[in-house]
Amino acid sequence: MIEEQKHMRTVRSFVKRAGRTTESQQKALDDVWPVMGLDVKNGPIVFSEVFGREAPVVLEIGFGMGGSLIEMASHEPEKNYIGIEVHSPGVGSLLSHANAAGLTNIRVYAEDAIDVLAQCIPDNSLDVLQLFFPDPWHKKRHHKRRIVQPDFAQNLRKKLKIGGYFHMATDWENYAEHMMEIMSAADGYTNKMGEGQYSPQPEWRPVTKFQKRGERLGHGMWDLMFEKTE
Repeated sequence: MIEEQKHMRTVRSFVKRAGRTTESQQKALDDVWPVMGLDVKNGPIVFSEVFGREAPVVLEIGFGMGGSLIEMASHEPEKNYIGIEVHSPGVGSLLSHANAAGLTNIRVYAEDAIDVLAQCIPDNSLDVLQLFFPDPWHKKRHHKRRIVQPDFAQNLRKKLKIGGYFHMATDWENYAEHMMEIMSAADGYTNKMGEGQYSPQPEWRPVTKFQKRGERLGHGMWDLMFEKTE
């Protein structure tokens, strides 16, 4: 059983990208991480203690270089934001820009989202979960690596409040269809737009680097929003 579990954990939805951490990013990792960084090894967190206040909590999985998360946290200071990203330059970039902007409503994990959700985020605690432009793993033999799967949907549902919702976005039509199929079949969720319907891009969701790249390639854009109902 242990060997089986070990094998299952090797099928990850992400690959750590190679990339150089700039001086400013490294400085942020050194100086700002002690203020904004969170570690899985510290176990479950209490949001009011982490942020020093009670406020709606938005968690984003895979924020890339952090530009859109910074924009959302700046425009909606009444909300608390938790970002998860495994790419060190991206974490450093977000910390650097958050610090420069004087933001106090962002906290960051630099670890696998599956581990963070399982070990750190209380059940029935999140108002919004965001997953924007995850790796589409577009080759059919790689579809098993897509993060949106039935088990993942239920793991997220445990963390959402009743009425909270899971917001996804992708520029790959096949992945959008995959997400729609998985989430429409998932127990305890309702499509906020109606059965089988995609959402217009909300004005508060910034256009990300990945979205711009997709648009340059002629890709469409699909947003999906599924609310936890039970």
